[in-house]
Amino acid sequence: MYHLPVMAETVEKYLVTDPAGLYLDCTLGGGGHSERLLRQYPGLRVIGIDRDEEALEFARERLKAYGARLSILKENFSMSSEVVRRAGSEKVNGMIADLGVSSHQLEEKTRGFGFDSETLDMRMDPASGKSAGDVINEYPEEKLADIFFKYGEERHSRKISRAIAAERKLSRIDSAKHLSRVVYAAVGKREKIHPATRVFQALRIFVNDELGNLERLMAGLSGLLLPGSRAVIISYHSLEDRIVKNAFRDMAGSGSLTVLTKKVVFPEDSEIRNNPRARSAKLRAAERV
Repeated sequence: MYHLPVMAETVEKYLVTDPAGLYLDCTLGGGGHSERLLRQYPGLRVIGIDRDEEALEFARERLKAYGARLSILKENFSMSSEVVRRAGSEKVNGMIADLGVSSHQLEEKTRGFGFDSETLDMRMDPASGKSAGDVINEYPEEKLADIFFKYGEERHSRKISRAIAAERKLSRIDSAKHLSRVVYAAVGKREKIHPATRVFQALRIFVNDELGNLERLMAGLSGLLLPGSRAVIISYHSLEDRIVKNAFRDMAGSGSLTVLTKKVVFPEDSEIRNNPRARSAKLRAAERV
């Protein structure tokens, strides 16, 4: 299994208003959410986009049986409106965005997302921009501390950045495994999470401009959705969830959206037992007025 879709039944419940409509999967990944929709509703069509070519190749093979009901494009979800137009439509009947990193990306040693990876890349699209390794080895100590604090909410950001600056004088930090060792030496063991969790989160967010892309997606949301259609967004940390919550609130205040989830929706305990990576998922949904 490439990646288990998180809260799939809940997504379907909130998302589908027209069983013969056109839906946008902004984070296609391995195709889990799209496959459920296509299987459950024979008249439904999906546009799936992702930045990760490995994910797209897997999804193309997994979902090939659905033929013309599925259009797959490589693109950043901040360009969703343009992608929909490129696929021959102006607006969609619903949009799903499952943010964050997939199980496959975490487990694939060459991608650099996991703590024991042999590389230090972390780019969703390995062909674009600076890698996490470039950032760790080239950015000034003060800049690294700012990144760890802003995007990882890491309270030991300055201690960790000092340790990294000292280590890279001795040798280039060229693997996630190496970086994990440096962070562990700087802050020691933590009870509930791996000591490098917040540093890795911060690097991934920074390298992929995840918060900026999410802000751009939310800014264009009301123009992407048909009246009566819905947006369902799953986030995995407070920085993402805050952007979604505030954008929904502002659009509801302007009268363009109705928020369907007055409180954030969490996965059931049974799902967390079957898929531990779902434990931090937070779902919010809204409907276009």
